[in-house]
Amino acid sequence: YRFKFEAEGFEVQTAENGVLGLELSEKMKPDVILLDLMMPKMNGFDVCQALRSDPDLSATRILMLTAKGRDTEVSKGLGLGADGYMTKPFSTKELLAEVRKLLGM
Repeated sequence: YRFKFEAEGFEVQTAENGVLGLELSEKMKPDVILLDLMMPKMNGFDVCQALRSDPDLSATRILMLTAKGRDTEVSKGLGLGADGYMTKPFSTKELLAEVRKLLGM
């Protein structure tokens, strides 16, 4: 996904686990975060909750990405403050469209 997003003019940063993702988010203050639900060290639900409790990141849009598409996971993610939820598999085109929508583009 990184190549396509960069080709479309987005700056992309990645983190290999939830703890690093949270630290990077606090440092970079991104406009949007693509947040995988299943990550090592700290899952996406916990990262989402931590992001939403940080006033400096209140305007950051969060899009949860996961293979778990059950209604309970979707409801939990949205309830914790995610702005959107996409269930794998999805195309790069669909992901890019959803990010643009979240950013009001």
